[in-house]
Parts: sequence; structure tokens; C-alpha cells
Amino acid sequence: MGAMLLSSCKSTDGEGASSAAEIRRIKPMGPASRCTPVVHACFVRRKEEYGMLWPGAVYDGEAALRKYTAQMTAAAAELKIKLNLRAAPVYSAAEADAWLADATAARPDGLLVVVLDRQLHAWPTAAKAIDTKIPTVVFSPIGTSFTTNTAAPAAKAGCFICSTDDFSQVRYGMKMLGAMARMRATRCLVIAGNATVDRQIPDLGIQLHYIAASTFLDMYQSTPQTPEILAMADDLLHRATGISGATRQDVINGVKSYVVARTLLEREQADAISMDCLGALGQTKVSLPCIAWSKMNDDGIPAACEADVGAIATHTLVQYLFDRPGFQQDPVADTATDTVIGAHCCCPTRLNGFGQKPEPFDIMHHHGMRDATTRPTWRLGQRVTLADVVPGSSGKPTQIIIAAGAVVDNVAVPPAGGCVVSVRVKFDGSTEVLSFPGFHQLFFYGDYQRELVQFCRLANLEAVVA
Repeated sequence: MGAMLLSSCKSTDGEGASSAAEIRRIKPMGPASRCTPVVHACFVRRKEEYGMLWPGAVYDGEAALRKYTAQMTAAAAELKIKLNLRAAPVYSAAEADAWLADATAARPDGLLVVVLDRQLHAWPTAAKAIDTKIPTVVFSPIGTSFTTNTAAPAAKAGCFICSTDDFSQVRYGMKMLGAMARMRATRCLVIAGNATVDRQIPDLGIQLHYIAASTFLDMYQSTPQTPEILAMADDLLHRATGISGATRQDVINGVKSYVVARTLLEREQADAISMDCLGALGQTKVSLPCIAWSKMNDDGIPAACEADVGAIATHTLVQYLFDRPGFQQDPVADTATDTVIGAHCCCPTRLNGFGQKPEPFDIMHHHGMRDATTRPTWRLGQRVTLADVVPGSSGKPTQIIIAAGAVVDNVAVPPAGGCVVSVRVKFDGSTEVLSFPGFHQLFFYGDYQRELVQFCRLANLEAVVA
């Protein structure tokens, strides 16, 4: 792993630090970290000149092919996707059938069909690609389709149709394919119960590797208070805007939980982590992992509270798709303002994205008046998205509850009761706040409601827009 040297000067990411101890940066260690998604791609058009038929003689198909080849290749490299692009366009229905047969046999993670023609076999090929049940992105530059071409395939699950000249939509389609593949490869360590068990989240394929909760407790007790732990704690204290209630030792104890979790991730070769924190540690004097999970999510490791399977999936999805952490919270209705308050005692600080400057935060006790946690200040007026994966069961499809809105304020706790991070959001929809759907939903920066609905269609999940 890489290392960062902390000093009394600025650290390598421009933040203050307070020690010369060496801090190991955490990184995913599981199969998702080694996953290279594979996408098979092709262009589709007739071989002869366009003439009077759309896109017409005005359209330079050769130039378009060169431009989109370069853009797809660059996007694949950036997204760490292996792109298998057919050397020549698909010029006939027979060629289309042969390409699709080969792709089906190869079982890639997705298909990308670039339609450079509105006529003949072009749109039938796109429809056949979707019908393979391999997640399919169809790119139709302006001039290569009418709504009469796009309406029928757009109604099918398992596809994302980009009818536009804006290549960023295609890139997002490729990113969704990559995220789906990495979710299927993700191994999440779940610290709960008394036994070692392996399970899987339906539809998404995330692997859940359960180990006994006592494992964490035993390792915590045997982990010394190292110079690295002290350096991380002092760096956190140095960067905080203030501290109330909690002591330096509370922060040290919280960072120790982070180091224990990091060790377990490495030992169990996992990409994500969760724990039945209250059940495992609530009756002990061992620090709840509020600081640990906040730091894990800031570092790009999905870390879910309370061994909540849906929250594990949601953290993973949000990080893989949008490159930022989310805030897992308990929803509280405020009927006076028609808002939903997201309340919890564990919140990441790098809400603007991994590698971005964190939001200002202070340090205080958990709502149980024990252990330390970071409390970031959410930017007023900031557009935010709500997401909550509800895993399918008994024949019911997996759902994602989705909403978008804006931050109204940060509720002061105390004097209010409840979890110390309490963010008030006014959502755009008209859903009754007293019965707002879901629990342990994630709030995260940015308006991505539309993108999540598109992901649901491509991944064959049910979108529930609140």
C-alpha cells in the first residue's frame, strides 16, 4: 500500500497534519478491486452510401465512426473497462446475428451498439442485442433515429438508449455496465452474529461474508495504541472546526476501530465492510465505529452501519456510480416544513467526492453520550439525491427508492434529540413525509435521480421515485 507522511506542515492532499508517523492508505482488497469489466461493442450501418435515406448524404459516417471509436476507447481506458470493439461495422442482418451469437457465448458484462443508420437492419440489431438479456447500451447519434425507432426498445428492461450527440451519456452507460460488473464481484465483510456464513444480495450479486462479531472485539483488545493511530487521531483533531464532549482519547479509540477494520478487510480480502455495531459493541466499552466508518467511506470503501444489507448495496452502488460517499440515515418527518431529516451518528466528510476537499466538521459524542464522531456541515441549498436499495425476496424484484431535493439546514443536536448528524432536506416530490418510504436511505451530494432511474432500467430493477 502507498504511504503518506504527516508533518506539522500541510499533508499531501492539502490538509493539516500533526505527526511524522507513517499512515497507510486503505484500499479495496477483494475481488472487485481486481475486476476488469468486459464490454463488446459494434457499429451498425448499411454498407452503401446513405443517399436520401436518414441520416442522409449530409452525414459523414466515416468521420462519425472515427470520432466515436476514439471516444469509446478513451472512456473505456478511464473507466478501466476492456472494450472489445468489432473491427468493421455490422453491415447486414446476418453479420448482426453472428456477432450477437459470439457475444452471447463470450458472456461479457455488457453490450454497446452504436447505430450509425436508421434503415434496414440497424434498429432490429439493437433490439436483438437487448433481447440477449446481456445489459445493453444503444447509442443513436442525432439523425439515426425517430421516436418510432426508439419507443419499442426503450420499453424493454435491460437497456439504456442514448439518443443524442452528447457522448457523456454513452460514457455514463459504460460506467453503469462497469458498476454492475464490479458489484457482482464485490465481497463485503459483515461482522455480526457468531458464525462464518457466506450469502449473496439478490439481483446485484454482492457477496456477503459474515464473521463472528467477537472477532472485532478480540482484535480491538489486542491492538496497541500505535504512533500511526495517534497521528491519525491528531490529524482529525487538527482539521476539526471544534470539539465538544468527546476527548482526544475518544478520538484515538475511534481511529483504533478504523485500524482494526482495515486489518480485517485485508485479512478477509474484502472490498466493503459492515457491522452489527450496536449489537456487537453497544454493551462494551469498545468504541463504536462511527469515526471508522466515516473515514472508510471518505477513503472510497463502502462502510455500512448496523449490518444492514440494503445499506451495504446502496453504499456500494453510490460509490461505484457517482464517485462519492453517501450518508446512511434514519428518516425523521418534520411536518411543519414538509421536510425529511436524515439523522445518524456516522457521516463521511468528503461529500463533494473522493479526493475532494471535505466539508467543515466538528467532533462530538455519539447520541448515546459515548464515543467520538465527526459531524460535517452540509452546504445549504446543495442539491442532493436519496437512494435506498431494497433487496428482492420471495419473487419480489429488487427496488431502489429514489428522490432528489435540496438541503434546508443542519439541525442542532442538542438541543434537539436524536442522532447528532441531522440534515433537513426538502424533496421535490409530493410524498407524505410522515410515511416517506425506506429506512437507512443514503443522502449524497448531486441531483442524480434521473441517472438512478436509468440504472434501474439497465440493471432490470424497479425504480420507486418518491
